[in-house]
Amino acid sequence: MWLLIFLVWLVIWAGGTYWYLFGKPSPFSLESVRPPGPREFDQKKRDKVIKQGFTLDKVPQNLDVIVIGSGIGGLTAGATLAKAGKKVLVLEQHDQAGGCCHTYIEKGFEFDVGLHYIGQVHENSLLRIAFDQISEGQLEFQELNQHFDTIQIGLGDEKREYTMFSGKTEMKAHLLKQFPDDTDAIETFFKIMKVSARKTHYLATLKLIPQWVSLFLLKSGIANLCSPVFRLTGTCATDFVNTLTSNKDLHVIFSYLFYGVPPRDSSILINALLIHHYKRGAYYPKGGASEIAFHIIRTIQKYGGNCLVRAPVTQILVNEEGTAYGVKVRRGQEEVELHAPVVVSNCGIFTTFQKLLPPEIQVKHDIQERLNMMKHARGSFLVFSGLDGTEEELGLVSTNFWLFKNNDMDKSMDDFFALSKEEAPDNIPMMFITIPSSKDPEAKIRHPGKCCMTILTMVKYEWFEEWKDTTVRKRGDEYYNYKMRFAKNLFDWACTLFPKIRDKLVFQDVATPLTNTHYLGAQRGAMYSAEHNLDRFHAEAVARNRCNTPVKNLYISGQDVFSCGIAGALHGGLLCASAVLDHIVYIDLLLLKKKLKRRKAKELAQLAQKKLQ
Repeated sequence: MWLLIFLVWLVIWAGGTYWYLFGKPSPFSLESVRPPGPREFDQKKRDKVIKQGFTLDKVPQNLDVIVIGSGIGGLTAGATLAKAGKKVLVLEQHDQAGGCCHTYIEKGFEFDVGLHYIGQVHENSLLRIAFDQISEGQLEFQELNQHFDTIQIGLGDEKREYTMFSGKTEMKAHLLKQFPDDTDAIETFFKIMKVSARKTHYLATLKLIPQWVSLFLLKSGIANLCSPVFRLTGTCATDFVNTLTSNKDLHVIFSYLFYGVPPRDSSILINALLIHHYKRGAYYPKGGASEIAFHIIRTIQKYGGNCLVRAPVTQILVNEEGTAYGVKVRRGQEEVELHAPVVVSNCGIFTTFQKLLPPEIQVKHDIQERLNMMKHARGSFLVFSGLDGTEEELGLVSTNFWLFKNNDMDKSMDDFFALSKEEAPDNIPMMFITIPSSKDPEAKIRHPGKCCMTILTMVKYEWFEEWKDTTVRKRGDEYYNYKMRFAKNLFDWACTLFPKIRDKLVFQDVATPLTNTHYLGAQRGAMYSAEHNLDRFHAEAVARNRCNTPVKNLYISGQDVFSCGIAGALHGGLLCASAVLDHIVYIDLLLLKKKLKRRKAKELAQLAQKKLQ
């Protein structure tokens, strides 16, 4: 009798699992991907898509999903849900969609604000397949030079320069040539990179399976028996690299892709993943970063949805049963309500829980518990420089430059963030330089004879906090002079690499944490959203930090779901769509990947056969 009951239960469980994994229709298909159409250069036509202002008559009827925020995480979730048959409305508070993927044009110069380069979009990669699906094949990527990054450590006669090359074997080989005395350290680090890249999906799985199952696997030790990735994700980067080598320059190389968290407070798995991300090449969107939002929005529109800007959400509507059922949007001096059975927030966990939820919901224990898992990240400071001349005339290249004044990242960051407001501008320890006009081959068509450079560093929000209640572009001379002290020092440092740019600077714009808060909705100016510290990446925290929230039918998407950057936010969107649909869309992507590999193998076989004939 008991055996029969057990067998029946086993059949029901197996059938339910199979239905959950494979029983629902896929939102993705090879048939939906078409060859890229001609690039749209007419800015007015582009603006009709990415700058469509909010009015009630543009809101689709009978909405299924409202997405707050049009960053890549929100757009990915929105497009995936739209392709699954949901009618989706994306609401953006800025006057242009795209979040950190948007670009802006000023005085004839076009600047990217957040997407500087991206990896893992080579043919038939999972990320490329995801991009192809949500844009229906319309996004194209330009592969950058194999030498994609340069790292400089030190100043003057003490300066050392290292270069990073992409390539399955070339990346490691090139690093070994530069550090011949640290072969074992590099070999070990690349093994960690390989494990991290191949097994990260285990961490994503923790967010997709029932939370009690995830916690059982972790607390029982079963997860650690399955893979070292669960231990690595909670391993301190500084502690780990100290076991590999005493070479402090190499320590910097292992953590140079800086996201505001010093190595002492960061996960070795995340740092290894970031370097691995460019192993198969670094890329840039043809036509500029705004192409991403432009094409994904058109996918959402194709399936009956829309994306509207100048639509600041002021509140998420929650009924007496604790279920989200829509949002309030400010329109002029009034607020309007929009209703939908599902609300997805892509504006960060702090904004979502502390600003948009009703006060009586904010104070609930489970909401506070989720908030306590996260910390506010460092603010970003960007300098946008417009240069008169071609890249050849100015000596500019597509390679990115990471500059560090010394090789102790932990101490230099601690010292910098301990400085007073007055001391900080003259003691910047590191910066990143990118030249988008040299990366996009079509930039010369859109803006001939012009180049642009973006410089980025991390700063403390408190240094700018006294001006937080002032109006953008009207913050006064004191604020302007203060931010320009940072900008001048950063630009002067950049001129040591590119001396010809000093006399060709014709335009300069500066974004402080206050700017990022205003335009991007980034809490405290943190473009990478919540801090990516070690506590956040302990396996148990990963399992608890999921797209579902304590408010029924309210979901979180974007960088706060897993990790930062364009790829991290996109995966946050896919994880969110999986939670909403109660269906793991990654399985659909993996099945497409297998089909594409078989198709490619068949094409190669046919080509070989023709050559033999």
